[in-house]
Amino acid sequence: MTQEELDALMAGDLDDIADSTPTEQEAPKEEAPKPEAKKDENEFVNYRVSADSAWPPPPPTDDHKMVHQLDDVTRDSEKKATEMFDKLETINGFFMDAESGCGALNSGLDANIALFTTLSEKFPHVATFSEALERNNALKSSIDEIVGNLQMGQDEIMMAMDMMQYQDIHRQKIERVINVMRALSKYMNTLFEGKIDDDKRVGSAVHIAGDTTTENLVSNDDIEALIESLGKK
Repeated sequence: MTQEELDALMAGDLDDIADSTPTEQEAPKEEAPKPEAKKDENEFVNYRVSADSAWPPPPPTDDHKMVHQLDDVTRDSEKKATEMFDKLETINGFFMDAESGCGALNSGLDANIALFTTLSEKFPHVATFSEALERNNALKSSIDEIVGNLQMGQDEIMMAMDMMQYQDIHRQKIERVINVMRALSKYMNTLFEGKIDDDKRVGSAVHIAGDTTTENLVSNDDIEALIESLGKK
């Protein structure tokens, strides 16, 4: 019941109330429910990090400086790669020395085999000469197998050195990334460079009118007082 109908009731004008009361035929029709709006398919295409995300970012300490860390990686990588090359060269030197020693043993065994072969032919009834000849032949076969293994080990070391070249390639790639990052940093610093030194600039207000994240707002009166104080300096 509206305020006008209530006033008419108090005044006794019931006919006006009856005329103004809608009948069943004149009852307002219920509005049909509106269809739900379809969600935009591109709703999450331009998704951005909300204000509730962790902030501020990590402080600019040595542990968080990217170029510092990459410089450490390249320095340590080059140092360890050099040490690895030195170790592989040392092992290869041991293999070469062992191969040379086996060559000297082969020369002595060849002389023994020639001697016992002659003795076995002249004294076929002496079993000692034939047994010694067989032992020397067996030793020569073993030394030939050892020399073959040493040579295969040297080949494996050479292949390992070739694969270590990729370590240097990765280091060069990281250094190229560092150079690009430093170039971008210098460009951004030049782009945002100002004519006035930062220590000569006027200090900014901590809170001003319009801030919604704090109750300590600077009023217009405070701003005018600040301007006046600056003008007196």
